[in-house]
Amino acid sequence: MKKEIITRLHKQFEDFVHTEDGMEYWLARELQGLLGYKEWRNFEIVVEKAMLACKNSGHKPTDHFVDVNKSIEGPKDAKREILDIKLTRYACYLIAQNGDSRKEEIAFAMNYFAVQTRKQELIEERISQWERLQAREKLTTSEKELSHLIYERGIDERGFGRIRSKGDEAFFGGVTTQGMKERLAVPSNRPLADFLPTISIKAKDFATEVTNTQIQQRDLSTEHQIAREHVQNNSDVRKILTDRNITPEILPAAEDTKKVERRLRSEQKELIE
Repeated sequence: MKKEIITRLHKQFEDFVHTEDGMEYWLARELQGLLGYKEWRNFEIVVEKAMLACKNSGHKPTDHFVDVNKSIEGPKDAKREILDIKLTRYACYLIAQNGDSRKEEIAFAMNYFAVQTRKQELIEERISQWERLQAREKLTTSEKELSHLIYERGIDERGFGRIRSKGDEAFFGGVTTQGMKERLAVPSNRPLADFLPTISIKAKDFATEVTNTQIQQRDLSTEHQIAREHVQNNSDVRKILTDRNITPEILPAAEDTKKVERRLRSEQKELIE
């Protein structure tokens, strides 16, 4: 495809984008013309195929194809309502995939929306990684507070280790910290939490926060009291997860948070440069 055609089509597709509440969308009646379809009935068949593809990919079509009414001018200034559809970038991509690939407009649209959709996927992936790092940092803070509270009550570092280990065992359904490390292939010198998925990190952080609060509110002072409280909180949080078919000990390992952190810092540095 010639450069001037790409430039022209790119401008047209950008000119017809709409924005509502910060979200971009296209209107099907306008996309019809952009993709070179003269008849709505022919284009509507392509839209229906795209909606089916959306459903088959595990997405809700109603999240990407939203019916709207549109007023158009008729004879003698009369107005009539016609059906139109708000389309997300993903919806447009699926429509292009199901269109006539011999059309230059379709060939361009397939690549245009594929690139834009991929950009969104990359953004979502990066945000997910960033949120996991934030959760890991928060768990570290909660555990430091627990260690401080325990130290204030005359319990040493080994006592803290025992309390935390008992909490892990309760959270992972009887599997010890070492047992989980072996399951997830965690190096012996690294914390288990660095390899846990976000849901497990957040759950353990919540259980630890509850323990910290209870230590202070109930003035728990012995290792036995604190360990019992920590076990109960981890058991309770585990039940919330398992009631929703989330079993912490069988979730796969996530990427090492240290590697994720280094990669995000490297990307940030490249962006600044």
